[in-house]
Amino acid sequence: MSGCNVLVVGNGGREHAICWKLSQSPEVTVIFAAPGNIGIATVAKVKIVEVNIKSHISVVKFCNENDISLVVVGPEDPLADGLADTLRTEGIYCFGPGKDAAQIETDKDWAKKFMVRHGIPTARFGAFQNAQEAKKFILSATFPALVVKASGLAAGKGVIVAADNEEASKAVDDILTQKKFGDAGNTVVIEELLEGEEVSCLAFTDGTTIVPMLPAQDHKRIWDGDLGPNTGGMGAYCPCSLLTSKMQEYVLHNILKKALDGFKKEKLHFVVNNSICAKYISCVPIGVLYAGLMLTKAGPKVLEFNCRFGDPETQVILPMLDSDLYKIMIACCTQSLHTINPEWKKNTYCVGTVMASKGYPETSTKGCVITGLDKENQLVFHSGTALNRNNEIVTNGGRVLIAVAMDAQLALAIAKTVKVCETIRFEGSQFRNDIGLKGVARSLLASGQLTYKSSGVDIVAGDNLVSRIKPVCQRTNRPGCIGSLGGFGGLFDPQAAGFKNPILVSGTDGVGTKLVIAQACNLHSTIGIDLVAMCVNDILANGAEPLYFLDYFACGILDVSVGCKIVEGIAEGCKLAGCALIGGETAEMPGVYAPGDYDLAGFAVGAVERENILPRIDAIVPGDVIIGIPSSGVHSNGFSLVRKVMQKMNFSYHDEAPFSNSRKTFGEELLTPTKIYVKSLLPALRSGKVKAFAHITGGGLLENIPRVLPAAVKVRLDAFTWDVLPVFSWLAAFGGINERELLRTFNCGIGATLIVSARDANSVLSLIQGERATVIGRVEPYSPDEGRVVVDGFVERMEKEMRTYVPKLIQTSRRNTKRVAVLISGSGTNLQALIDSTTNPHSNSAAEIVLVLSNKINVPGLTRAEKAGIPTYVVKHTEFPTRVAFDMEMNRILRENNVDLVCLAGFMRVLSEEFVHLWNGKIINIHPSLLPSFKGSSAQKQALEFGAKVSGCTVHFVDGKVDNGGIILQKAVEIRDDDTEETLIERIKSEAEHVTYPEALELVASGRVSLDSNGRVLWQTTTGNHN
Repeated sequence: MSGCNVLVVGNGGREHAICWKLSQSPEVTVIFAAPGNIGIATVAKVKIVEVNIKSHISVVKFCNENDISLVVVGPEDPLADGLADTLRTEGIYCFGPGKDAAQIETDKDWAKKFMVRHGIPTARFGAFQNAQEAKKFILSATFPALVVKASGLAAGKGVIVAADNEEASKAVDDILTQKKFGDAGNTVVIEELLEGEEVSCLAFTDGTTIVPMLPAQDHKRIWDGDLGPNTGGMGAYCPCSLLTSKMQEYVLHNILKKALDGFKKEKLHFVVNNSICAKYISCVPIGVLYAGLMLTKAGPKVLEFNCRFGDPETQVILPMLDSDLYKIMIACCTQSLHTINPEWKKNTYCVGTVMASKGYPETSTKGCVITGLDKENQLVFHSGTALNRNNEIVTNGGRVLIAVAMDAQLALAIAKTVKVCETIRFEGSQFRNDIGLKGVARSLLASGQLTYKSSGVDIVAGDNLVSRIKPVCQRTNRPGCIGSLGGFGGLFDPQAAGFKNPILVSGTDGVGTKLVIAQACNLHSTIGIDLVAMCVNDILANGAEPLYFLDYFACGILDVSVGCKIVEGIAEGCKLAGCALIGGETAEMPGVYAPGDYDLAGFAVGAVERENILPRIDAIVPGDVIIGIPSSGVHSNGFSLVRKVMQKMNFSYHDEAPFSNSRKTFGEELLTPTKIYVKSLLPALRSGKVKAFAHITGGGLLENIPRVLPAAVKVRLDAFTWDVLPVFSWLAAFGGINERELLRTFNCGIGATLIVSARDANSVLSLIQGERATVIGRVEPYSPDEGRVVVDGFVERMEKEMRTYVPKLIQTSRRNTKRVAVLISGSGTNLQALIDSTTNPHSNSAAEIVLVLSNKINVPGLTRAEKAGIPTYVVKHTEFPTRVAFDMEMNRILRENNVDLVCLAGFMRVLSEEFVHLWNGKIINIHPSLLPSFKGSSAQKQALEFGAKVSGCTVHFVDGKVDNGGIILQKAVEIRDDDTEETLIERIKSEAEHVTYPEALELVASGRVSLDSNGRVLWQTTTGNHN
């Protein structure tokens, strides 16, 4: 349906909100408002029209003449007068019930009896037309009969909640005898005073389907703290979290649906099907069914029903509606509401605060000029406003307007509305400061955004992880296990495991920065095996059999799937080690670990019979032999150096590893799990023939074997007796790692060593199961001229293995480097930093400084360049007539030297636009502040005078403006309370500039950062590793 016209009946804040929401529908062309108000007149698509609403004939005529598709009735009076019935008869859709059904609001006596008939929970009551009988009821009731209501419509003011029987009796006299509310008070309803919080539950209905809106809470009393007389409503907020989801279900089924069923049973259809003209297929008068509830200890009870949108609830409910209101209303009219699923804003609260005129609610003050309504980003719905002769907006009723605000936090939404009310001024204005305040605590408890999970700890995820890993852990059970996973500690009985006189041995370890590679590759299934291996192999060094294992898993944010893979790996490791995984700890520490990062630690306990404890250091003598047990790879040590090599060569963990025999990636090869030696070596260790076991971990061969040696001996190994795995020769070649560093960092192919007497060597070798163990050396007397571990033939062996990679290494090293010129005017400290980084043989720099040019003679920077063997040039700017002429001479020198990039390092000249244009995207500069702050000279002085708490440096491309251009890198430096300009200058240089400038040059020279034609910095997207 397109090009639809709507007539909205009413002139208050509710109708303003309805028009505002309907105007957002693309289906709606024109909204006619009768009589409307000046606020409604400002809404897009709205036209204010004069239609006599009390004359149904006039309304029908207007609808026909203006092709009205839908009439929306805001207030209750036209519904009580039967306007919906007339429109229905004429085949015009009307959003509102007929006169009979409207009795649920217009006649409180009838409504109360209706609720009783249909089992709808409500307060106990009595209805009277005689004042004396009513007062007698008040005094004799077995409940506090203190709520006195005029049965008819009294503009929302016909309810008196008395403090005592005397006040209630007076209210009866006012209504029945004094006729305070006219004919609306011909009957008085006296109700039980219910205790609890009031909540408004509105719902769309088409007569068959009920679709609840978000619950809201109105604030009836005039003053803060719910003090003072009742009003039509001083404000509301939505959603009201006081009504729990369970309560909402109760309200839907036991109140709203029961009411709709009651209409049908009594043939007072809230929705009536009629045969209408061909213009409309069907006419189904519909509306809003609104239950005002009291949340008592016994559950929700109905205070009253309404048959239309509430005011001020509508003004806070409709802003929360994300769906098309017009489509919802038409769906109701066509009895197709079941096809509509209204969507509401999530994680948002809406608060509306009413501003009332002086004297309200007893009287109202009109004609007071209102100011402050012209502020942007204010949502204000007009209730009682008008224009005076001077075209000024003035008050025109008791409730003048309502300021509405939304926020993710209810408290902030409240503050926003109060702030708006404070900026809107008119004489005698009154408004509450606490609309929604009573819901703040519950809102935080129910849906506060600052959850344990939002701070980084997901309890549910942790519980899910435990439940998912329990079966995995149970598969590792062995004799001696007591209890189950999830307790405060794990129990184990050594005697049940077969030990007679056991000594318990414990070990704890981690897997180092191998974790970083696992995280970078998103490969987490084997890192747990490494963890177990590092712990149980250490226990094995004491001759002990690992009995049980506990893990510690710390992360920034718990990813259950990742956690499961890790623990499954740990469980697999425990199976390989023959020990039980009996517990562990998962800790989320968002302030310590970044999202996606985690750390692991393991704790193993084993047992060994007292007589079999290792090492037997005193038994080791010259002549004993060393048996080597092969490793599976790098194992779990030395990965900081591995990652440095990867970074230096700009390799990705996803690239195919040149040392892989099965075309695996670097990541897959490097994550090969550490070997677990328990089952293969335990028989040999229990034979009594092994004197010592050394687990080759951090410190490599050179530092681990001496841990089990007596002071008087050393070991001599023969590098040609075992396989040095290809990964180590690749690391040596591409990393430029020397012999000693390799031997003291990596296992170099040997994961463990045994020391045995020469006569027992063959026997022990026969006991080792599943390993290609071999004799790799012998024990000799120690001599000070050699180390505790000597590896003969290592250089020769590595040289042979490294030859495979030398051609690729040379090819990589010959990559095109950018020829860089550095322009200086002074000391050249940044020049020195650039020289150091580009000439470092281990940095594999993409830049080569080919010349240094100064505009001044005899400056220290020239000396620095000369010491580094870099050609220097001096071009005095004072010898040139113009700046451009000077710049062109520099350009000539740069071109003659085939310079690709220019770095400014303390160059105290402003470059001409002509020069910058020639070198656009090829000049970079460093400035001692965090641009765009503190440009120009004396940046540190500016920062100190400004009172900045942080400064630093910025490396940027150079354009035609001073200290301008695309930013490449920045580094911050804290400004200390005792900093002077001089100390800050030095600290920025040492802590920031000398690190950041070389990094930025490398980014530009390597092509990872560039400048496009529009001056925007472009970063190359790669799959390279991130360290």
